[in-house]
Amino acid sequence: MPIAPSTRPLSLGRRAAASLVTGFVVAVTTHVAVVLVFFTANGASSANIVPISDFFLPVSLVLFVLVTVAAALGAMRTWYAALGAGLVGGILAAFLGTIYGVVSKGTAFGPDVVGAVLGTLVGNNLIVIVASALIAVFVGRPIWARWNRFSHASKPIALVRQPSSNLQAGQVTHIERSTIDADLADGQWDAYVEALETAGFEIVEVPTADDLPDSVFVEDALVVFGGVGIVTSPGAESRRGETDAVRATAKTLGLKIHEIALPGTLDGGDVLEVGSTVYVGRSTRTNAEGISQLRAILAPLGYSVVAVPVTKALHLKSAVTALPDGTVIGFTKAVESPTAFERFLAMPEPGAAVVVLSADTVLMAASVPKSVKLVESLGYRVVTVDVSEFEKLEGCVTCLSVRIR
Repeated sequence: MPIAPSTRPLSLGRRAAASLVTGFVVAVTTHVAVVLVFFTANGASSANIVPISDFFLPVSLVLFVLVTVAAALGAMRTWYAALGAGLVGGILAAFLGTIYGVVSKGTAFGPDVVGAVLGTLVGNNLIVIVASALIAVFVGRPIWARWNRFSHASKPIALVRQPSSNLQAGQVTHIERSTIDADLADGQWDAYVEALETAGFEIVEVPTADDLPDSVFVEDALVVFGGVGIVTSPGAESRRGETDAVRATAKTLGLKIHEIALPGTLDGGDVLEVGSTVYVGRSTRTNAEGISQLRAILAPLGYSVVAVPVTKALHLKSAVTALPDGTVIGFTKAVESPTAFERFLAMPEPGAAVVVLSADTVLMAASVPKSVKLVESLGYRVVTVDVSEFEKLEGCVTCLSVRIR
């Protein structure tokens, strides 16, 4: 079995340590940058550097505390949250730190002091604010991501994306279009996410995209192998915009990112990992060039890629998925060649896909009760969820999340 770096979220202790390190580095880097700016602006005299540093020290100490708290609350997961944390932290640190510096030298605290310090926020302290915002993004976030990459906490991640308000416009290929109940879909999505959370997954949301109706099927935009995330190249041109936000979110988790590039196309729904073998569906959404690029990425990681023709379903995982023991299961009429898999077990219903929650538990759709009973008879605990509105768009339980262990 290939071994890759862990990408699981930080434990409480490591999260605290990561937050402290992030806050410290952002504060120190900001302090050094600001001192160098004022040192240079004041003639670069060595006599000035200590007084300048002392003047901004209270500001930097407050910034350290604020950025540490922000990092602990998850502000470094996205660039815009990090920018906001740096900006707000810089403003508050400049204000509070400067007031402390003024009052500590004997000036009585009062409205005049507050007014004067507020004025510095668009004067000398503006440099602090701008520096802290930029450094939080370009220094703080990479440090936070590095801690995430090398964390060895026990909790897996489920990457999800809320349904678009335009879900009804999602693509259908092998079935007739039917009306989507948007409110029911939202409720089903909430229940699906709750099931993952109950199973021990930490939920990480990709920002919603109302202009991308199929974006809820987040699995198609990213496939993950250990510490490696592969951003796909969706076969449907209308879905190619889905990868931008997914890529950005994956980077915040510390994944080493690879990409499938056009003219190669690859949908994550066509990728099924079974041990060190990766089955890839050659479908209407995934072409030979996409499979070739995936093979080149995975070969150094110890995986072998096996291409499987898919013509009777939208994606490979619309037809087959795998139980925790590696047995591939699927509805025979949707499968081109069951003998392509080392072990294949026929299911009595179409849509009998599984999401592996643990070594003895899987998630399945409520719409396949006979298949649920069959899987239970094999000694597995089955958690069921209703995903009927997503099934109307050829979706299944695997499509709605990317599980990162």
